[in-house]
Amino acid sequence: MTNENVRTGVWFVGARGSVATTAVAGCAAVSAGLHPPTGMVTETPPFAASRLPALPSLVFGGHDTAHCPLPKRAEELTAAGVLPHGLAAAVRGELTAADAEIRPGGPQSGDTRGDEELIAAFAADIRDFRERHALARVVVINVSSTEPLPEPGAVRLPPSSLYAAAAVRADCPFVNFTPSTGLRTEALMDAAAAGGLPHAGRDGKTGQTLLRSVLAPMFVQRALSVRAWSGTNLLGGGDGAALADPAAAAAKNAGKERVLADALGHTPQGEVHIDDVPALGDWKTAWDHIAFDGFLGSRMILQTIWQGCDSALAAPLVLDLARLVARAHEVGVEGPLPELGFYFKDPDGGPAGLSEQFEALLTFAARLRETA
Repeated sequence: MTNENVRTGVWFVGARGSVATTAVAGCAAVSAGLHPPTGMVTETPPFAASRLPALPSLVFGGHDTAHCPLPKRAEELTAAGVLPHGLAAAVRGELTAADAEIRPGGPQSGDTRGDEELIAAFAADIRDFRERHALARVVVINVSSTEPLPEPGAVRLPPSSLYAAAAVRADCPFVNFTPSTGLRTEALMDAAAAGGLPHAGRDGKTGQTLLRSVLAPMFVQRALSVRAWSGTNLLGGGDGAALADPAAAAAKNAGKERVLADALGHTPQGEVHIDDVPALGDWKTAWDHIAFDGFLGSRMILQTIWQGCDSALAAPLVLDLARLVARAHEVGVEGPLPELGFYFKDPDGGPAGLSEQFEALLTFAARLRETA
């Protein structure tokens, strides 16, 4: 049974980016029966009775500093091979409606407003969206480009935290699908707790780290000693450009390294390198080189190659998270949601291995199903 008569808002931070555009187009396509819900875990049988918001009931809006309208952005993603041909035209109405609900983000160059003014303005935009559409609730999801971690003693909040603060002020659950700071400051965590809001993060687990969360427990379970684990990422698009900044790349790599440290019980030698290759657009290639010891000290190597479309990997996860967190908010679940660690590189606690994370997610689905 689904909440078909209740409308739920999904407010994207980075609403004109590749992930948000793909999510809006994909939701419309699946709702209309144009494509199957491939990659959406919440559309599988264990979630059928969890009373999640129905896909057609989702209403989209958001903040962005970009100006390219969503229908045009969808055409660009079609040309890049991200969206199938014909889809942008088929769901143009839904893309246009979502684009009409996108408000200017910030702070932009020359913006003289302080943090408090920005937070108040962003929160007002979210509340207006909720009221005009008579939405039961709005889930705010950060899918914007990765930002560097703030410097120690920084006076101003990073942009991701401004949006997180606005979500809390507007009484909205928050999901951080990026490695950026978001809610993870003491003051904002306290504010979310005081408001009784559920929240989840950080940094969506879509490709290389997804594979790491499967392989690392395998080595532990087979008592094989991992000596070194190195990786390289080649990617373009907005993520590639953002991660060309060493500070932003460091924020991204912290989550990748945490998965290995948590699963293996130690941090192996080796690093992850991220290279911006604009010609690749929204597609990425990731290599991993794993050096490990076998019986009697025999030295062995496992190498993997992951090639995928980042937006197509991320969009179904974002839709899953919107539905799960909305339902959690509906039934009064509060605070961080370690049960959603299945979706994140740097989750709010819980196990590190994908199998154990999936079991925790299924238990959470049952909890949502059993709660009135």
